[in-house]
Amino acid sequence: MRIMTGQQAPDFTATVYAREPLTLSALQGRKVWLAFFRYAGCPLCNLRVHQMIQRHDAWAAQGLSIVAVFQAPVEEVASNVGEQNAPFPIVCDPDEKLYALYGLEASLAGFLSPKNLAHAAEAARAGFLPGTMHGTKTRLPADFLIDETGRVVETFYADTIAEHIPFARIDAFLAR
Repeated sequence: MRIMTGQQAPDFTATVYAREPLTLSALQGRKVWLAFFRYAGCPLCNLRVHQMIQRHDAWAAQGLSIVAVFQAPVEEVASNVGEQNAPFPIVCDPDEKLYALYGLEASLAGFLSPKNLAHAAEAARAGFLPGTMHGTKTRLPADFLIDETGRVVETFYADTIAEHIPFARIDAFLAR
């Protein structure tokens, strides 16, 4: 079941790559962007993380905490997305429990959509090539913006594997 705007973000404690375990409620008092990705070797996901890293310092200065979730075990995160040394926690959820908790979906049409091609080409040009797939192959990404009280103020459920919440919506969230 999808998370709805206005509801309290479901709390969780999870394994984090290269850090201590993370509990979402421990971030209360800060604005949080909870970003769900596909597998750790997904070129589209790695490109997006790269773009997030480039903007991280400006967003952190405005009080944003980013939490990225991948449907991959720690070893796969370490050998793929972990090589980018993200300054934010990367949650490893190989059993996809958080994906279920937040109502993420899968779609063959979203996986095969021609809309993914331009993003795949951009990822390849940036040096992000496919790695071993883990978890649900047709998983669609999702993003959740959570306010200081732990309430979800915006949800974004992707229709294709290349979609994520636009950065302009992150900036608008921080400007509130």
